[in-house]
Amino acid sequence: MNDTASICVNSYFLEKVEDHEVKPVIEFALNGSKYNISFLKELFTKESFPIPIGFTEKDVHVTAPRLFSDTYFLMYLRNMSVLGMAAGGLALGIATRPEVVEFFKSVLKTAVGLQDLTRDLMLKQGTYVRPPFISTPDRVDFVERQSFLTGFLGEKRSLVAQEITMLFNNIQTNAIGKTLITGFAQTARTKEVKDYFIRGKRIAQKHIDIFSDILKKEDLPAPMTWDTALSDSTIPVFSEKLMMFHVSGMIAAGIGNYGASMSGSPRRDLGLKYASLIPEIALYAEDGANIMIKHGWLEEPPQSDNREKLINGE
Repeated sequence: MNDTASICVNSYFLEKVEDHEVKPVIEFALNGSKYNISFLKELFTKESFPIPIGFTEKDVHVTAPRLFSDTYFLMYLRNMSVLGMAAGGLALGIATRPEVVEFFKSVLKTAVGLQDLTRDLMLKQGTYVRPPFISTPDRVDFVERQSFLTGFLGEKRSLVAQEITMLFNNIQTNAIGKTLITGFAQTARTKEVKDYFIRGKRIAQKHIDIFSDILKKEDLPAPMTWDTALSDSTIPVFSEKLMMFHVSGMIAAGIGNYGASMSGSPRRDLGLKYASLIPEIALYAEDGANIMIKHGWLEEPPQSDNREKLINGE
């Protein structure tokens, strides 16, 4: 499902890219997805397992006008490589069948390769958004007071490096998502879908503002947004089915990021802030799933047998 969607997105990127240095990066990502699809189709066929429909050339119009800039292509692919490394690493930790283990090693290797390509080119072109710098500690210290964990009342301690990293990363991912979902809103034709994307855009901006304010109060810089990376085109590029699927994947990744940020932020006010934001995006995800079910866009994943129904002859 993910790779067929990726093929559609990267095929469009490849058709529109103008920067000769960015083009090979898109080709690398596209070829990786094509290899994955080839392997999975062969495996599913051998196992008599139904092959998901996913997405096809009918879900993308590569001749549509440019919607995103070349710089955004790079930033988008870098973010996708992070998700690919996370998913590949998780799958590799639970897979046991030899050819499946080798497959996920390949997925992980491709994701790492894509991360290297995007990071190095963005550094070369001066478009890499660097995280905030902090002073090098003079010595190793140990926490001596419980106040290290507090943050609701009284004086708050300074953010530690990991908390800064989490805030910075969540601003960046929301900014990338906001630009993508704004482009989707511009080109969507169904009012229900367009309104859903507009709502997502507002949620992303709200979360960007919350995290940015925390950094600014610590006299730390917040990363830039990518609003200028979007054109004024309103001509559809992707099918609404693909756009809704893509947004649902972004939401799932966002919930995962917030969960990891909670566990990686010792200051209690930060953990509570992340916890308070998760229900909002979880509800947004549920509403998106309902839209997809309503329009027949949500493919049902494999399920375990319902023993109760089998026993009752249902």
